[in-house]
Amino acid sequence: MIYFDSAATSWPKPDAVWQAMEYCLKQVGANPGRSGYRMALEANSIVNETRQLLAGLFNIDKWEQVTFGLNATEALNLAIKGLLRPGEHVITSSMEHNSVSRPLYYLAGQGVEVSKVPCDSETGIISVEAISSAVKSNTRAIVLTHASNVTGTLMPVKEVGELARDKGLIFIVDAAQTAGVFDIDVQEMGIDLLAFPGHKSLLGPTGTGGLYVKEGIKLTPLKHGGTGKLSEVPEQPEVMPDRYESGTVNSFGIAGLGAALKYIQREGMQKIREHELNLTGQFLQGACNLKSLRIYGLKDTAGRAPVVSFNFEGYDTQEAADILHKTFNIACRVGAHCAPDAHKTLGTLEKKLIRFSFSHFNTAAEVSYALNCLEDIIAGKAKKT
Repeated sequence: MIYFDSAATSWPKPDAVWQAMEYCLKQVGANPGRSGYRMALEANSIVNETRQLLAGLFNIDKWEQVTFGLNATEALNLAIKGLLRPGEHVITSSMEHNSVSRPLYYLAGQGVEVSKVPCDSETGIISVEAISSAVKSNTRAIVLTHASNVTGTLMPVKEVGELARDKGLIFIVDAAQTAGVFDIDVQEMGIDLLAFPGHKSLLGPTGTGGLYVKEGIKLTPLKHGGTGKLSEVPEQPEVMPDRYESGTVNSFGIAGLGAALKYIQREGMQKIREHELNLTGQFLQGACNLKSLRIYGLKDTAGRAPVVSFNFEGYDTQEAADILHKTFNIACRVGAHCAPDAHKTLGTLEKKLIRFSFSHFNTAAEVSYALNCLEDIIAGKAKKT
């Protein structure tokens, strides 16, 4: 199978990932941070080494400020619900994933004022000036995706971070489509809360992800319970990262994530990014020659992540995706991509889009094959099996 769905979760994973998980399962199966015997200490060491690797990747001063969770969605729920209170105002964009839109919708029902700044209907780009104009006296935060999971459009995170600093606002960034591929420097970009998944471009297993919480920001935890430290006190501890990690963390998955981060270090993130964007550029160039195929978002690789969404004039999107899967053995994503706001912005909510997302493990030959398959579908040479 040709796998073009890494925007959902990357596949395959480096061998080192499952090897680290197997070692942890077989040799280090204890609860990290709960006891002083060898297995428990080694488990805790593996978890904290992964925090340190993430801190280095994102230029975080103190690795203790990285807290683990199941995925970027859980991290965003912690950031958004843990920060905002009734009467406060938050600004976001019209290109957000439901992991941002739904928590904000919930909070709007609790008295939080939400402003969605419209993005360009062709490219998905947002104006920093429009964000600035939306700031009010009660504005507390700005929440923004780093890159759209529909169009791949990169948002002006650094510039918005500077705006947030100038206005005294908290800046929350959803790095679901960029962590592991694009440089993210929380200090240079002015990011206060950074949500990331472990299972996408960080090449780790599912069930991993986390949130960077800038020192001095206090969130209301989503969970309260055992943390392994300060067990005698009735309230949730203040110490990081324990404050947001009640219960046993996914140490096996985190071991795999740590191995994936080391793999990215060895390969070089720039090399990985260049390869993925070269594939994206190859696809975009070839798609220009396909009659009736329409690409959404930017038409070249400048300013976009390795995610491309498209549909056909006069052709049912779901049927085309079924042909790609059943006839040509190409795995891709079709539908609203858990981002209805983005589709409303683009005018594609009713028709939906097919999405190809490329990874470090895809090849130029696979892209060429996919372009030929799309040409056959357009020409009517391919039908569902």
